[in-house]
Order: sequence, then C-alpha cells, then structure tokens
Amino acid sequence: MKIAFIGSGVMGYPMITHLINAGHELTVYNRSKEKTKGLETKATIANNLISAVKDAQVVFSIVGYPTDVKEIYETIIPNVKKGTILVDMTTSSPTLAINLAKKAEAYELSMFDAPVTGGDLGAKNQTLSIMVGGDKNAFDVVLPLLTVLGKTITYMGKSGSGQHMKLSNQITIAGNIAGIAEGLTYARVQGLDLNSAYQVITNGSASSWQAVNNGLKMIKDDYTPGFYIKHFLKDLNLAIEEKKDLDLPILTTVRNIYDQLSKDYYDEGTQAIIAYYLKKQI
Repeated sequence: MKIAFIGSGVMGYPMITHLINAGHELTVYNRSKEKTKGLETKATIANNLISAVKDAQVVFSIVGYPTDVKEIYETIIPNVKKGTILVDMTTSSPTLAINLAKKAEAYELSMFDAPVTGGDLGAKNQTLSIMVGGDKNAFDVVLPLLTVLGKTITYMGKSGSGQHMKLSNQITIAGNIAGIAEGLTYARVQGLDLNSAYQVITNGSASSWQAVNNGLKMIKDDYTPGFYIKHFLKDLNLAIEEKKDLDLPILTTVRNIYDQLSKDYYDEGTQAIIAYYLKKQI
C-alpha cells in the first residue's frame, strides 16, 4: 500500500520503520530533514507536504501540537485523491478532530483521530495502545495497518472519540505519576532505601506502567525524556479546555505542578515531576 507519513520524530520514526518492514511503500515528510536520516534507502523523502501525500492511499501523521495538525491538514485535505484515508495520531484537540473530519468528508475522504499511548518504547516495540475515532466502515480498512504499529487497537466511536479517550488516559496518568512521585518523596524523607521502596511499589497493588518505568527513573534522578514534559503539559491543557464544567481537581493540581516545573524542565521527561517534590520537601 502507498502510505505517506508526516512526522519522523521520536514516535514517528519507528512507526515508519515498522510499516516499511511490513512491505508498504512509504513516502516521508518532516519539516526538519535531519529527522529523516537513515530512511533514505528505505523510503522516499519528500521535499514538501503536497508531494508527500498526492499519490498516497493512506496518510499518517504524528506531529507536535494541535496548531501543527490544523496547518498540515489544511494543506493535505484539498491535495489528496478522493477516497484517501487520513489518520492523525497526534494527541490533539477533540474539537479540531471533529472539524477536520467534517472538512475531509466534504472532499470524499475518511479521517480518523487515532492518538496513541505507550511512549517511545511502545512505538519501537509495536506495543502501542491506539484509540480511534471516525467512520466505522473505513476503520475496517485501516485496522490492518494499525495492527502493524500497536498491540491494542480500540475503536471508540465517532470523530473526536479517539482524542477524548486519550485525554481521559492522560488524566489518569497525571494522578498516577504524581502519586508515584509523592510516595517516593515520602520514602526518601523517611530515610528508606529507594531501591527497596521501588521493589515494594512495583510488586504490589500500587504497581503500574508508570511505577515500573518512570518510578525507576525517578529514584535514579534520570530525567531523560521518553515523553516530554512540554507535550504532557499540552495534553493536560487540552483536557482542561475540554472538561467544561467537570470538577477534576487532580487534573488541575497536576497541570499546575507541571506548569511550574516546565520553567526549568521543559525538555525533560515527565518523571522529572519528582524534582518538584524534592525541591518543595527536602
């Protein structure tokens, strides 16, 4: 299948590689060509967005922010063939996803919002969880491609549903990662061995993906990004915008913590939330 892939960053690059290895013909576009290095012998590297998508049967994208999504699809939608399937995997605005899907439909295109969770390791290991919003009939066409990229693919419903599910997921992570940071801060202040504390947490009822992966990084003071604070803060702000009148105090509190933390740790991983607690408590 002829596939255009927009965005070859920390998430997009391994996804592109998996699709190539599955036998698909890839054309790749990234604003910074530096991030396409190593793909030249396996895929076509496009010089611009229109040339990347004009012959594609399916267009995938995973970029940074909703503004990027809006910008690229305002160019893509009028410049692809009728019947092309568009799949945006960026964590973005549900409202934007709905509006773009309506615009795509006017051009006889199918568009999905299909954000992912699982981070860079999930992208590399093909274990992403992918939540999808859009037309159910067209979903059956794109599903085999999604199974190349992820382990759990869940159809959530109409356009925007994938993004709403992703924001629900991010709210859950917010409470989880803050709880881990607080628990480990308490253990540290009480003089407990952090490696032992980590073993107890990750082998009991408090265990989670965040505890196993980011808890270990926290006790090592390793802030290397698997998922950037700047991107998580974007997600939490989207959830704040979309929650309307819902009272979600954990979301609000953790968003405020990351907002403060972003001044010094903007390009660090989300596990750097431990630095906020250490600075406050020690």
